Amino acid sequence: MPSNGGWLLALSVAALTVNTIGAATSERTERNCSVTPPYLPSTAVNTTIRLQELREHMLPMNISAYIIPGTDAHLSEYIAPRDARVAFMTGFTGSAGSVVVTQTKASLWTDSRYWVQAERQMDCNWDLETDFSIGSVAEWLIAEVPPGGEIGFDPFLFSLSDLNLEFSNRSLRSIPINLVDRVWKDRPSIRPDSLTHEKDCARCSSKSHTHWCLSGLFNMRGNDIPYNPFFYSYTLLTMDEIWLFVHMNRVTDDLKEYLNASCDGALCVQLKSYDSVLDHVKQYVATPGVKVWIGTEYTNYALYEIITPQDKLMTSTYSPVLMAKAVKDETEQRILRDAHIRDAVAVVQLLMWLEKVVPNGKETELSAAEYKDNRGPSFETISASGPNAALAHYSPTNDTSRKLTVDEMYLVDSGGQYLDGTTDITRTVHWGNPTALQKEAFTRVLMGNIEISRTIFPTGTRGVNMEMLGRRALWELGLNYGHGTGHGVGNYFGVHEWPVGFQSNNIPFRAGMFTSIEPGFYKENDFGIRIEDVVVIVPVDTKYGHNYLTFDTVSLVPYDRKLIDTSLLSSEQLQWLNRYYETIRRLLVPELDSQGLHEEKKWVLTNTEPFIHSGSSATTTFSSSLTIFLLGITVLHNVIEAF
Repeated sequence: MPSNGGWLLALSVAALTVNTIGAATSERTERNCSVTPPYLPSTAVNTTIRLQELREHMLPMNISAYIIPGTDAHLSEYIAPRDARVAFMTGFTGSAGSVVVTQTKASLWTDSRYWVQAERQMDCNWDLETDFSIGSVAEWLIAEVPPGGEIGFDPFLFSLSDLNLEFSNRSLRSIPINLVDRVWKDRPSIRPDSLTHEKDCARCSSKSHTHWCLSGLFNMRGNDIPYNPFFYSYTLLTMDEIWLFVHMNRVTDDLKEYLNASCDGALCVQLKSYDSVLDHVKQYVATPGVKVWIGTEYTNYALYEIITPQDKLMTSTYSPVLMAKAVKDETEQRILRDAHIRDAVAVVQLLMWLEKVVPNGKETELSAAEYKDNRGPSFETISASGPNAALAHYSPTNDTSRKLTVDEMYLVDSGGQYLDGTTDITRTVHWGNPTALQKEAFTRVLMGNIEISRTIFPTGTRGVNMEMLGRRALWELGLNYGHGTGHGVGNYFGVHEWPVGFQSNNIPFRAGMFTSIEPGFYKENDFGIRIEDVVVIVPVDTKYGHNYLTFDTVSLVPYDRKLIDTSLLSSEQLQWLNRYYETIRRLLVPELDSQGLHEEKKWVLTNTEPFIHSGSSATTTFSSSLTIFLLGITVLHNVIEAF
């Protein structure tokens, strides 16, 4: 668990680290399976034996293919090492991938950011499929599995919606014993850490009488999943009882007392072994007259398939737990805002430090401020410059990392886990002289961010119906971006918290929801731009209508002034920007004062001076503010990007 200042240290290491690339990088880095014998780089993993053993387990089950997804039994975005079955089978360690194995073929599907990495890590037992979609996997299976054949899968690793596919006279067979685990002799064990209840976290508060949020978190946290304070568990909640299925050896006496585990009333939590969940649910479903409500998106198929007959099943896309958790109460809103204030200090310190060391070419020590209640990063930091930043989710390697210079744009997407909130922010900067295209593209990305942020809309409006506002200014030039425009954010929970956001499968907006707004633009092999802020949805007064909402930005870091062309901004957009900068001063400066961060305060005040329209430059009412950018052009020696 990081000490105070640890989050800023993580950010600084993400931005700058000494280049330690050795002589081994001179070898050819990608496999060549078309020559005899095949060429494999030293980074490739020999998977022949593990594939042979997996196929031996498939034979007596009479299955033609076996699917291995890159997730865990709780359909997590990030997974623990013990659940990295795709990596074990293939050698490929990227964060997105699915695998299918037959008796004669083995294929990996992943998206474009990992194609090169896959070619470096896999041996020639594997084919790389570049169409990363469920449809592509289905088409491959229809081509490779004969009519009447069965396709095996672990039901714990799929949701009901994942398996809503037609395979043309091929059938899916649920196999609850994972076949990869039978092969994986040294599979990592579950972390021994005890579970905790966070006394200072957001409470269920006024929602607790509904019981829904109890199933979601119990106000407990663990360390089973990277970047997310989750622990392996299931909950079965009725009007009279609560069952929590966990690994019992991790439950302390203090936690049992907190959960009222020694009693048997309606608010007493009955602790059960994690592995007993299927047997217990079967027993409960057998009770006459019961119905079980599940969310089809995040309930695994293993639980779904034992709820029979069908008239005992109730479904909705998302469970009532997720729906309740999506709307933060007043306490949750307040403390999530507080977390973003402290997080802004870390980002300001990083940007100010880089602004000094990159142009001057001299690496200096970054003194860390205090970040109360920080528990580490909320995801793997994206730190990229030049053409690397053109990859929206760039992952660094020794072969792709680059020295930071004043001649290229730099993008940092970072976030922290605090006891009171989860943060996520992206800023793009340039330490030298941006090109006309870079400046115009940045400004139009900013315009998209502002247009969504200042929109007033009726309660119940869906994010997908206003998502195009983030793209309109880019579309006018024939530009676009290929990722989503925003996602929900939790209270010391998941940095990507569904079902809030701007996609078609997100729920309508309501007051109290938090979401990111993150338009971007990426010019292949040249540069990347993304501006990401977290906002809370708040009520707004209108002249005539009631029940209208808007967004209030809680991220508090100014944008790079030299990249903003104010001549492109409308008066309304400029007014919004100046009001936002007033908010940064009002909320962030007192925090800097309380920590005695005088240089940081000066930097913030300089970079939040009000804008005025003047030609094509983002001038301010104080010309002295531009001197901060009059820096020499020097390459920072031995400095590369890294997460």
